[in-house]
Amino acid sequence: MTDQTLSPAERYAASRDRARQPLLETFREGLRFDLDPFQREACAALERGRSVLVAAPTGAGKTIVAEFAVFLAMREANAKVFYTTPMKALSNQKFQEFVEAYGPESVGLLTGDTNINSHARIVVMTTEVLRNMLYADSDLLTDLAYVVMDEVHYLADRFRGAVWEEVIIHLPSEVRMVSLSATVSNAEEFGDWLQAVRGDTDVVVSEERPVPLEQHILMRSKLIDLFDSSGLAATNRVNPELVQMARYGGRVLSSRQMRDVGRYHSKGGRPDGFRMNRADLVALLGDRNLLPAIFFIFSRNGCDQAVRQVLRAGVRLTEKHERDEIREIVEDRCRTLLDEDLAVLGYWEWLEGLERGVAAHHAGLLPAFKEVVEELFRRKLVKVVFATETLALGINMPARTVVLEKLEKFNGEARVPITPGEYTQLTGRAGRRGIDVEGHSVIQWEDGLDPQSVASLASRRSYPLNSSFRPTYNMAVNLIDQFGRTRTREILESSFAQFQADRAVVDLARKAMQQEQSLAGYEEAMTCHLGDFKEYFSIRRELTDLERKGSRIESASNGERETRQRQLAALRKRMKDHPCHRCTEREQHARWAERWWKLKRDTDRLRAQIQSRTGAVAKVFDRVSEVLLELGYLAKEDGETALTVHGRTLKRIYGERDLLVAECLRRNVWKDLDAPGLAAMACALVFEPRRDEGLANERTLPRGAFRPALERTIELWSRLDDLEQDNRLPGSEPPSTAISLAMWMWSRGQGLDAVLSEADMAAGDFVRWTKQTIDLLDQLSLVAQGNVGRVARQALESIRRGIVAYSSVA
Repeated sequence: MTDQTLSPAERYAASRDRARQPLLETFREGLRFDLDPFQREACAALERGRSVLVAAPTGAGKTIVAEFAVFLAMREANAKVFYTTPMKALSNQKFQEFVEAYGPESVGLLTGDTNINSHARIVVMTTEVLRNMLYADSDLLTDLAYVVMDEVHYLADRFRGAVWEEVIIHLPSEVRMVSLSATVSNAEEFGDWLQAVRGDTDVVVSEERPVPLEQHILMRSKLIDLFDSSGLAATNRVNPELVQMARYGGRVLSSRQMRDVGRYHSKGGRPDGFRMNRADLVALLGDRNLLPAIFFIFSRNGCDQAVRQVLRAGVRLTEKHERDEIREIVEDRCRTLLDEDLAVLGYWEWLEGLERGVAAHHAGLLPAFKEVVEELFRRKLVKVVFATETLALGINMPARTVVLEKLEKFNGEARVPITPGEYTQLTGRAGRRGIDVEGHSVIQWEDGLDPQSVASLASRRSYPLNSSFRPTYNMAVNLIDQFGRTRTREILESSFAQFQADRAVVDLARKAMQQEQSLAGYEEAMTCHLGDFKEYFSIRRELTDLERKGSRIESASNGERETRQRQLAALRKRMKDHPCHRCTEREQHARWAERWWKLKRDTDRLRAQIQSRTGAVAKVFDRVSEVLLELGYLAKEDGETALTVHGRTLKRIYGERDLLVAECLRRNVWKDLDAPGLAAMACALVFEPRRDEGLANERTLPRGAFRPALERTIELWSRLDDLEQDNRLPGSEPPSTAISLAMWMWSRGQGLDAVLSEADMAAGDFVRWTKQTIDLLDQLSLVAQGNVGRVARQALESIRRGIVAYSSVA
């Protein structure tokens, strides 16, 4: 909206806003488009010095708020901004964008396996990296002004979500936070928690999609609107034509056929469920001008098979000049790949698909291949992508149309319906801002689908954000070392998990911590150079209380009066004999002591309330602490809990198996391993097997020192698991050696073909597990003493080669 289209009053209000927000106005002038109301509101809050939580649909432009935070930081001398993401791919993408905007000297990147310009003023990183920095009190935190937490709804992730809460709780209070979330139904509750633990925080919620979404059902060969578009129906009423077609197998019946409905059903029910094949559907979308499209298929193999299917059918969606450009980009991005690896990676088949405008996108793809697919799709050179749901998370890859072949997926245990939140996330990719007037979603019909259920799924735009926070061993030792066990318990009471369980405890804990800070100030103000004024004041309080008590008791016996008089005389003598009684500033100290005493009484009352309401999070922390005490990672000293030398080692080990790694180092379990053996062992600790994987047959394990070391590692895991069960902790799965031999072969320099064959997995999966193995080996190289540390570094270098070493960022 331009100034010319506004009324005089609106123009005056806009002028006043610009005067109040000069930095926002400067930022806005540098954009090629105007800001939406929610973007302006969030940016204005940042300029006022507040933190913000922005909840808006996928593609709505939330990152503009983050870019304004970067803009503000770059205008302050030495101020830094950290941009955190849940995924390395998203980190790489944001890194490239900021490099283009601010130059390579101003931007850094920190992920588990990449360290570029870490002292820059703008640093993009995965959230785990920032958590580790906070626990290590890294000097990189100096001058930190803003932290952007992109995809903050990842906090609900049951495996990694706790990291987001750790960062939010432990960031220095002066750092302003920009939290970007998908539309969640309890954004206000999450905002209230942020307000409780971080202070001034504005919640900005937008439920409007930037590009409207038209939703269709593909029944047989016909695209039918999901919702009634007659204009006469209430909003979100299911299209009556769809209901009729669903009832009669995808056909609209004539009046005569409707009269024969009874006979129709009596002769065997529903007709066969015709389903359009993918090549014909691609052609249909092309004819309707609905490309580019993303087909979401909840299976990697399904994605690869879909590409092969449409290629066999002769689908070609590109012109010659596009094919030339595609080949040029592919050759440039993949130039570092070894020629002998290309066939193993399926390079030529992949390239043929790209040149015809078709590709797959899933976690099994080599990262280099995924990045190329994303780039070609953004450049409108690839027109159809068959993808798993991971594409919907964060990566900037919008399409005109999203196709859902099924509304259920395998969750690792069973086939389950997708949730309204997942549906919103997937269809959020439909509609490109500034390109499309509207986005489209297409659901392929299959027998058994209920139009009303589909409509319910599609009309619920948001889902609740629930905490997955739980204390870990590493978290416990880091917090106890920094704050002590009692204060750590209070900090954990401030978690979103506890907030959701009992909102009152968070407010009480925050108030108690604030009052304890005031108590420390009062205590300092009443300090006397002649002696312990707290002790002196307690005598005065006791004397005052006894005098008041005596004045209220009139019917006391002579004996009672004499006893009280002796007590009063003794107290008066103790008070006069105390060195602080002679202090010239005694009454000034006493006024501060009176304030301290009253606040201490109130704080103790708060503490008692918190103790009585202690939640599940603190109880889990107590159990974790008991395990650590029993194993000697914590010890009691003068009534306080402190870290032992082993606890200091555990402080620096991050990951699901932190305690098992620490135990193995402590007991020298891995001292005889060579580099390939240690790589195989680290792989066994990080690898998460599918249901049909786990411990490999002994004949397929690396020979030599690896086998006895593995036996001792499994034995230690078993003892830890028993101890955890005894302390009512959930325990863990045993280490899995399913791909340890493949990692051992890779470390020894064997070829990719043989290694992938042994691992029986896709190249992208092998790269992902190798990078996680590298992350653990890197930690071991820094933490382990003597030979194990040196071998860990050798092992790391031996597996960081070939397709694993490839990085488009580097």
